[in-house]
Amino acid sequence: MDSVLQYALESEGAAITAEIMPPRGGDPSHAIAMASKLSDRVHALNVTDGSRAIMRMSSLAVCKLLLEANLEPVLQIACRDKNRIGLQAEILGAHALGIKNVLCLTGDPVKAGDQPNARPVHDFESVQLLKQVAALNRGEDPVQGQLPNGRTALFAGAAADPNCKNLNSLLKRLERKKLAGAQFLQTQMVMNSRVLERFSKEIADPLEFPVLAGVFLLKSAKNAAFINKVVPGACIPNSILARLDNAHEPIKEGITIAAEQVKSFLGITKGVHIMAIRAEHLIPQILDQANVKKLNQ
Repeated sequence: MDSVLQYALESEGAAITAEIMPPRGGDPSHAIAMASKLSDRVHALNVTDGSRAIMRMSSLAVCKLLLEANLEPVLQIACRDKNRIGLQAEILGAHALGIKNVLCLTGDPVKAGDQPNARPVHDFESVQLLKQVAALNRGEDPVQGQLPNGRTALFAGAAADPNCKNLNSLLKRLERKKLAGAQFLQTQMVMNSRVLERFSKEIADPLEFPVLAGVFLLKSAKNAAFINKVVPGACIPNSILARLDNAHEPIKEGITIAAEQVKSFLGITKGVHIMAIRAEHLIPQILDQANVKKLNQ
């Protein structure tokens, strides 16, 4: 087993991941520098793929740069922008580059982004993509039987939204992802431990999914309101908005809220996935407040 993330999810102790957003431009140095500061705090770094349908450097390129910096990446692959041939090529390329982990996503709708006239592809959606990863891991060629140049070996994950109102529908969807080959779940941001407990008890645990619960660093009440407006699936409650609005130093309050969530969620799920957009340098503070030790301690 070469995947550090897979080992963390399948062994004792908490698994910690963080999100890295590729740059909107050709210079990846800031993203790599932020990631490097987390080398002793997280097991893997999840690189977004056109999140919110906004142009950024490719996830595959940033993942390769993380590998060169001796950091373990999780390659997000979204179906929105590529047909099956492009997705197959990306899976094979990821394996060739030494990437061990993939997160298979359908992708945010184009209308959520800043280029609404772009044409979405959606030849596959996430379940079909998971099936394709599993097939290539078995060495199956999508056209000619067996791959002539060897199979892939990727640890595949899927997304889930514990805030979904229809748990029966969510259960059926995640059953399909499990059968398709998903080996772990990474959730959307969660703001309520009771919601996460119900999701774990009624869905994730019966399906034997290790879960990385999503924790989102909120920087202010204005930031939180913006997230509620533009991020699909976000549902930050009024109680948290009020805490941020009444705080003398909102960013410190946001760190405290995130730390409370990390501490609470690690009592429910196998791990957490921390999203701190443009503030990755604050993730160690969140983990310190949550009493999560460095990886080598």
